Amino acid sequence: MLELHGITVLHAENGRAGIDTLTTHPETDLILMDVMMPAMDGYTATETIRSMPQYAHLPIIAVTAKAMPGDQEKSLAAGASDYVTKPVDADHLIARIRHWLDLS
Repeated sequence: MLELHGITVLHAENGRAGIDTLTTHPETDLILMDVMMPAMDGYTATETIRSMPQYAHLPIIAVTAKAMPGDQEKSLAAGASDYVTKPVDADHLIARIRHWLDLS
């Protein structure tokens, strides 16, 4: 879906792999962080990324299927910039990405 909008997508299976991918691709403009991942969950990965000074202001949009009360607050407390739930509404997600990348 994102690639149809001209967005280059890098994929990682878990938070640790995501951090490794990020550090090897410093040109990354935004992260979609799945909250529920094996090995290292999205909360821990987000906190780890936020602890790296070079990524302190990188937009991170947390994505979760759980959508339980308090999940949004927990994501934002971990350092996420925004929060969307699954199933993802494509138009809403693109709007959030455009907002964080300041695209018109």
